[in-house]
Amino acid sequence: MKVAVVGATGLVGTKMLQVLAERNFPVTELLPVASERSVGKKVSFKGKDYIVIGMQDAINAKPAVAIFSAGGSTSTEWAPKFAEAGIIVIDNSSAWRMDPSKKLVVPEVNAKVLTKDDLIIANPNCSTIQMVVALQPLHKKYKIKRVVVSTYQSVTGTGKKAVDQLFNERNGKDGEMAYKYRIDLNALPQIDVFTENGYTKEEMKMVNETKKIMGDDTIKVTATTVRIPVMGGHSESVNVEFENDFVLDELKQILSDAPGVIVQDDPSQALYPMPLTAHEKDEVFVGRLRRDETQPNTLNMWIVSDNLRKGAATNAVQIAEYLMQNGLLK
Repeated sequence: MKVAVVGATGLVGTKMLQVLAERNFPVTELLPVASERSVGKKVSFKGKDYIVIGMQDAINAKPAVAIFSAGGSTSTEWAPKFAEAGIIVIDNSSAWRMDPSKKLVVPEVNAKVLTKDDLIIANPNCSTIQMVVALQPLHKKYKIKRVVVSTYQSVTGTGKKAVDQLFNERNGKDGEMAYKYRIDLNALPQIDVFTENGYTKEEMKMVNETKKIMGDDTIKVTATTVRIPVMGGHSESVNVEFENDFVLDELKQILSDAPGVIVQDDPSQALYPMPLTAHEKDEVFVGRLRRDETQPNTLNMWIVSDNLRKGAATNAVQIAEYLMQNGLLK
């Protein structure tokens, strides 16, 4: 299995290599790919160094799959060129997510939509991925009417520049700013740019992607996304209104049985999900499960996941695993 990782020198690309190794994806030949300025650098995979190559060289090498994490403009330009060469692209940028001709996939939720004709597959936004993994089993049982979500997102979602800003501020150093404002000891209620309706692009991603992944345009979603000075993962406070009522113990059991979900919910022991404990794990952690006492059929829940893993790298590798296991990747 010849595999290309496009954007191999970046924060998510590095995590892709780590996840491919940890999950023992059957890579017979690795092609680390990056922009021209990174060509010739070395990356490590399973204890061996590999030389970074350029885009066209990667296409010429004809990998079976190319996992992209190189930004929207790069994906817009190069993903079709890989696809034209018969290479399946799993793209982590926002470039193809809402393209009606492209599938937007979270394997635990909707992998079955994939076919042999899908040459460009979109990996969803990190904050959307963890939410739908937790919501899907509940939607099947109780049918979701409306979701109100507030996120508390790690600086790693912005990239290395943001991580550097946080630690520079923490250590009293001057440095390049990823954000307009200080992030340490602060919370920034803006992720991505504002749109005409007053919501940010990140908030609208959660609205639109949730409906597409879950295959239900009737689900109402409203979101507020916030950047906070943490590293381990994204957290979400989610209020879910169902059409049908639920028994809390049964609902917890449904989540406990759901693929990719770990329930951590014991108030007596102060057990609940946190970014610190979700860090470097592939699962979505759910806790603080309690009935909303202000209206019927409504649940409050807290969802945490490592945004670089399940929110990006792991989800992409899981898509590749599904393709391989179902004879769609050769």
